[in-house]
Amino acid sequence: MRNIISIKTICLLFLFVTTFSFATDGGGSEKGDIKTEIKEYINHHLLDSHDFSLYSYTADNGEHKYVGFPLPVILWDNGLKVFSSSKLNHGETVAEVDGNYYKYYHNKIYKTDASGTINEVDHHVTNAKPIDFSITKNVFTIFVVGLLMFFVFSRMAKKYKTGSMPKGVGRILEPIVLYIRDDIAIPNIGKKKYKRYMPYLLTVFFFIWIINLLGLTPLGINVTNNIAVTLALALITYLFTTFTANKNYWGHIFWMPGVPVPMKIILAPIELLGTIIKPFSLLIRLYANITAGHIVLMSIIGLMFIFKNWLGSSLSFGLAFALSLLELLVAALQAYIFTMLSALYFGSAVEEHHDH
Repeated sequence: MRNIISIKTICLLFLFVTTFSFATDGGGSEKGDIKTEIKEYINHHLLDSHDFSLYSYTADNGEHKYVGFPLPVILWDNGLKVFSSSKLNHGETVAEVDGNYYKYYHNKIYKTDASGTINEVDHHVTNAKPIDFSITKNVFTIFVVGLLMFFVFSRMAKKYKTGSMPKGVGRILEPIVLYIRDDIAIPNIGKKKYKRYMPYLLTVFFFIWIINLLGLTPLGINVTNNIAVTLALALITYLFTTFTANKNYWGHIFWMPGVPVPMKIILAPIELLGTIIKPFSLLIRLYANITAGHIVLMSIIGLMFIFKNWLGSSLSFGLAFALSLLELLVAALQAYIFTMLSALYFGSAVEEHHDH
């Protein structure tokens, strides 16, 4: 883990040095415009969207073209409003639905008038914003990955029930399932109680792993880069830990044996706070590592468009390629860490203490 952090630190240092050198060489407005465009592209890459754009390009007439497919927009604005995101046209047009007008602005949908006016005060939009239940790109990806996992693992289960070995993808996934059972669940939870947690541990491991791998593709999918997603995963771990914990777990939190009574009163709220900090560290660790990896990788790729010589562009490409290989490891490592720590929390919740 320290090696991965140090490599990312080197990449960030390289990015800072090269960016600083170009900022001080008097390159003119052209390089400044390129840097601004790269920064905006990175910010756009990290955000969720209401359509699934595979790629975009600028036509000869200067019009920006998007290649992809729209997703359903679901709004609650004095009633349910459902329409296609193609009406919003990436914020370039105004969508009219049942006499109401909506505009896509900075990845959010606001109410407006027929002219599409957006009012801002101190960089804060004052237009009314309806409640958004839309199927965004991240939500769509979660559905797809969930259905994919259900299909693959249901077929594996049917094979095991009939007494035959799984084939194809199931043959590849079987050693990973056995590893999670034998090296994560049983050592941390125990042979007697690990089975009740296995469905969740397998689900969360493969979900995070597949989602992270998709984030390395040109599709621009960054589900675990959304803190709401990592919060939901950490919250599920917290709820499992809380509602399956035995009396010994709560006894060691609120009334620790072998500790003087005044210290018990002092330590009880600290221990209770610790039960909340643990899942918080889960969500921050996953979110921060994935976000940092995407920012560094996209920034290094952007340097290829800033350098105007073969040496600098080649170095940027080589570093980006090496970092991409490293991110393949990080994708699996983050899934492993989340699963391992979840199993560790489950084990502490069901552990039987024998106090003398």
